Amino acid sequence: MRSMRFCIAAGSLLLCCTFATSQDKSAPHDSVTIPATIDHNRVVIDATVTSAATSAERVRAWVDNGNANLEMSRSLATRLGLAVTCDDKECSAPPPSSISIGGMNLSLATIKQVKIPLKPVSAAAVLDPGMNVEMNLPSTVLRQYDVLFDFPGRKFSIGPPGSIHFYGSSSKAIINAENGLIQIPSQIEKKKYNLALDLGSCISFLIPEVFDKLATAHPDWPHMVGAVGSANMWGLDDELNWKVMRIDRIQYGPLFLTNVATVDFPKVRMDYFQKRAGVATAGLLGSQALMNYRVGLDYAHATVYFDIGRMFNFPDFDVVGLTLRPEDDGRFTVLGIADFDGKPSISTGPEGIERGDHLEAVNDIPVRGSTLGQVWSMLGGNPGQERKLALERAGKQLIVVAQVQHFLAEAPDENTGKKGSR
Repeated sequence: MRSMRFCIAAGSLLLCCTFATSQDKSAPHDSVTIPATIDHNRVVIDATVTSAATSAERVRAWVDNGNANLEMSRSLATRLGLAVTCDDKECSAPPPSSISIGGMNLSLATIKQVKIPLKPVSAAAVLDPGMNVEMNLPSTVLRQYDVLFDFPGRKFSIGPPGSIHFYGSSSKAIINAENGLIQIPSQIEKKKYNLALDLGSCISFLIPEVFDKLATAHPDWPHMVGAVGSANMWGLDDELNWKVMRIDRIQYGPLFLTNVATVDFPKVRMDYFQKRAGVATAGLLGSQALMNYRVGLDYAHATVYFDIGRMFNFPDFDVVGLTLRPEDDGRFTVLGIADFDGKPSISTGPEGIERGDHLEAVNDIPVRGSTLGQVWSMLGGNPGQERKLALERAGKQLIVVAQVQHFLAEAPDENTGKKGSR
């Protein structure tokens, strides 16, 4: 196969791409491509699941290459007739007989069990609160195939090895043979690290020693405390205290990414993350940093491809400064309010917002039953725009008007006074 190589320079982004000028006609052509929903930077698709006990169930599935476990909701496991057993931490069941995407059946031969949240069926219609999915598609399944995440085109492709023709710049990857998790050789500040590729994560993370070292060396890099926008990942209690910072530049395989939003990896989860990676790792790159790309996973050849599809700066942090927790009943609880310019970004107290309030609507649009990504779309906008927030507190209704703020803003340039990347 002949190819040609060229480079594109745009602002502070430089990337080199290799495009094939002809295709290998001997390669199989039995991959499938289906529409995908990009929800809170996560890829969600339609799938069909069957078990020996029941007929097929059509479900929404979250494509999560950064998770080795096959997981599903208690409700789906019950409908499939799976033999669910539980301990005091979680439930599990034998895997379903098959999963089908776009008419193609995926092998579950490597799956020993399905993990299920420990919740009653009545409270477990979805896999996780704030996501409209009933199961995930993990790395242990994906690693048997060619996979393509097309973020600009909102598509997802999967097929047997050799069935997808990948384009773009490529990087050799370190793939854990036991679980299919991917690490990409990377550099930050001329120091080499391995960073996981986790397109199931809506934000990027760095382990504390790396995050803190960079924050100390670069106090001028945009930073904040509190998970807003795409950093508000699950609504965990500690998200209110997460440290978030924009890394000036990361070399990720062949890519040079600038102003990458990262979160200080919570210490309680770091050991588990390091153990499952199987190699020394400094964190992970989430999908928020790669929304302009088509990312191809060639597991058979331990290669990842990055094909740029557009040049756009996603304003994930131009939002109202809330940290939210999605609840099992479809409501959204306010965990806290992020500071902006040293003070709360929204009025607080009896006439403002308090921790524990429930967000009922944004600009008269009800949020109950929405996904977390949909709610953040409502809370986003141009800095200075107002959002009318309807809240419920102890059975009483109140209205608070809040402004969209430009969180994680770039510092002004010393010479021009204008904001820009450094």
